[in-house]
Amino acid sequence: MTDPRNSSPRTIADFQATLPSGEAISLADRLGKVVLVVNTASKCGFTPQYEGLEALWRKYRERGFEVIAFPCNQFGKQEPGSSDEIAQFCEVNFGLSFPLMGKVEVNGESADPLFDWLKAQATGLLGSKAIKWNFTKFLIDRKGQVVRRYAPTDKPASLEKDIEKLL
Repeated sequence: MTDPRNSSPRTIADFQATLPSGEAISLADRLGKVVLVVNTASKCGFTPQYEGLEALWRKYRERGFEVIAFPCNQFGKQEPGSSDEIAQFCEVNFGLSFPLMGKVEVNGESADPLFDWLKAQATGLLGSKAIKWNFTKFLIDRKGQVVRRYAPTDKPASLEKDIEKLL
């Protein structure tokens, strides 16, 4: 996916994601959309944020906004289930209709390349690159560039002003 003339990824379009089925998909079709990428977990104190993420998705999707959730089990083993179990939990408890990808790691040697890029583009508190917990959010503009990183404590509704600016 990366341009052979420049080995450094430049936009979200340079990456793939894996669906819960194991099928790899290109994120190139996200160019032209405002995208919120979130690492999630089903057994976390922040899990109720799924409701707010779904509300954002429903409110803005017709205007070119998308939420993409990446379940992660790296923080307190709070996402132990299979992809099917995670999808069922999210649908039953939160009516989730935005894309839920296969489980990933967001830190360390096995981190998904997308998350390595996101962390490099938008560092955390005091310049930290590591993701500290579930529900860290990255807002990406229509050109595929990372605009901002949000902490797990930032509720989805608090992102609306930034999303509106990009739409």
